[in-house]
Amino acid sequence: MVRVERTNEIFQLFVDDVLVECDSQALGLVPALVKLLDVEVVRRLNTLRAVHAGAVLWDERVLLLPGATHAGKSSLVAELLRCGATYFSDEYALIDPCGYVHPYPRPMLLRNGSPEQFPVLPIECNAQVGRSRAPVGWILSVEYQPAMGWQIHPISQSEALLLLLRNTPHVMTEVQGTVQTFQCAVAGAACYAGSRPDVVDAAEEILQLIRNAPQCGTICRGESVVRLESGS
Repeated sequence: MVRVERTNEIFQLFVDDVLVECDSQALGLVPALVKLLDVEVVRRLNTLRAVHAGAVLWDERVLLLPGATHAGKSSLVAELLRCGATYFSDEYALIDPCGYVHPYPRPMLLRNGSPEQFPVLPIECNAQVGRSRAPVGWILSVEYQPAMGWQIHPISQSEALLLLLRNTPHVMTEVQGTVQTFQCAVAGAACYAGSRPDVVDAAEEILQLIRNAPQCGTICRGESVVRLESGS
């Protein structure tokens, strides 16, 4: 059970009568509440599988940005939204057995140069929220390294599969069907890894990359995957 109390001008968030967060403003409880809901959503998934990844829709396909918490996914997602992408998630990508990503439109949690996180809605970035599932078009694992700038190289789909598995929440690592689900997701994706500069420059580079990336489609039939290269 979750409840909020106000005592002596301090807002307190309780879960099962245990104090988990307090703040002088109610808005300050939102990040903790969102993270608690994340844990419950992932724990209760049945057919969908979760991976730590930002996810945005571009040209009817999803760009996945796998990475651990505090890796800068949310700020990069927010900048891509400002550039015209559609919001799917900034923390968890939810993938079905056919490899399609489903929207998980939680509030984004951004720092904006502060050690504290603040909830930001997609509409504040002039962005729409995804309404239906979509195939994965690109998987991009980038580490923020301003000294190195934008240095990206292609990786194999097998490497991308390992990236998704490494960023799977612990509660799902032993769930049956996770590997097959991620195999379907990567089968239609162009995959990359490397380093990035600040989010503004990185977003421009990412959009240029995905506009020029090769396209392929995928059909998942049960446990088998049929890959369709563009032009075939």
